[in-house]
Amino acid sequence: MKFPRRAFMHLAVGAAALPAMPGIARAQAYPSRPVRIVVGFPAGGATDIQARPMGEWLTERLGQQFIVENKPGASGNIGTETVAKAPTDGYTLLQVVTPHAINAALYTNLSFDFIRDIAPVICLARLAYVVVVNPSVPATTLPEFIAYAKANPGKINYGSAGQGTPQNIACELFKMMTGLNLVHVPYRGGAPAVADLVSGHLQVIFAPVSEAIQHIKSGKLRALAVTTATRLDVLPDVPTVGDFVPGYEASGFGGIGAPKNTPAEIIDMLNKELNAGLADSKIKTRIVELGGTVLGGSPAEFGTIISDATEKWAKVIKFAGVKAE
Repeated sequence: MKFPRRAFMHLAVGAAALPAMPGIARAQAYPSRPVRIVVGFPAGGATDIQARPMGEWLTERLGQQFIVENKPGASGNIGTETVAKAPTDGYTLLQVVTPHAINAALYTNLSFDFIRDIAPVICLARLAYVVVVNPSVPATTLPEFIAYAKANPGKINYGSAGQGTPQNIACELFKMMTGLNLVHVPYRGGAPAVADLVSGHLQVIFAPVSEAIQHIKSGKLRALAVTTATRLDVLPDVPTVGDFVPGYEASGFGGIGAPKNTPAEIIDMLNKELNAGLADSKIKTRIVELGGTVLGGSPAEFGTIISDATEKWAKVIKFAGVKAE
């Protein structure tokens, strides 16, 4: 059978375009089955709470279930390893949070390199910590607390969710910049640490806002300052640490990542849909309630946030001699 020259040329052009088709078809078909968002921390915790509204948003927008799967352990490393080794098809995502930047310096025997093996999708929010003290502490402002701590070196206990957690590192940065001698008391999670602060067994915690806000409102804890560069809408009357310790800033972040080599068209689709979600009033309100500031932006911008935080916290870990548990 002979083809007219025009028909033959048409087929040749079509054949030449075929190598580009699988990626296009894949993006158009995605997602065709449920997607899991791996959270490397327990259900009900701050990281889990951050992930669920975005999973619900993607489910509504893309017509497939985006299911949060908790894989706690090793400060998020178990969940990260799961995603780093997952197929690069967009069906396994990672809730990315501050410990991922800290762990790069804290753990020396990881089977993955976070910056190399996890592709950033979007930074959803900047997250704040709040310096809270038991009301028995004779300080109503951060300068008063600093003066009290300097007069009582080695006698003030600060709690955290564990060695190398954001609460620990944020306070170590504070110690580094003020020269204070505070004693670290690590716990297995933030909730028991806050409970002991309320009962008076501790004097201070650099706590996630979500873990401390109700105790602040009830008067069981006193808020002295927030760790972000600017004040929070949810605690408008509480100053920043930087107001009294120039240059101090210890915000966290929450976002979404994917295994490296996930197709760019899938990452771009998720980025677009999640940016749209951040414009939704319900999601924005939820982020603010958790002590966050909505960010959004491109995958590249999130990559910069991760690399900057990794470098910053590595310096604090080295200075303070923080070791993994």
